[in-house]
Amino acid sequence: MVDLGFLLITFFVFTTTMARPTAMKIVMPVGTDPGDNICNSCVLTTVLCDNDVIQYYEGAIETASVKTTDYSTIRQIIQQKKRKVSDVRGSADELVLIIKPSGKSSFKNFVNIMDEVTINLVKRYYIDELNDIEKKKIGF
Repeated sequence: MVDLGFLLITFFVFTTTMARPTAMKIVMPVGTDPGDNICNSCVLTTVLCDNDVIQYYEGAIETASVKTTDYSTIRQIIQQKKRKVSDVRGSADELVLIIKPSGKSSFKNFVNIMDEVTINLVKRYYIDELNDIEKKKIGF
């Protein structure tokens, strides 16, 4: 009976120490330019903020109006943008989603927006940092 107990203890010790959690690796591009020819009407930029708030704008930040939403409606916004891009460019695959987590956002926010990328079948997306113009316009 004691041998069986030691075998069970040994089994559980080995299985729990061998199963270590691993983190997802993100491959970031080396250059600052994405290298794609991106039209301004094809771009949707999302800025992840605190309290599950998303600020987003279409096109270039200099001429765009920044709008606010949350994770309950971001799916509809992405789908609307895909329809607009499809009407203008002929294919919804031309949509480019730029994700910019702020210092105030949480990892949960990033996982939620990546889930939306997968659900909406967004083929091209980039993860970037906020630049100075965006920080001024959004208020960081």
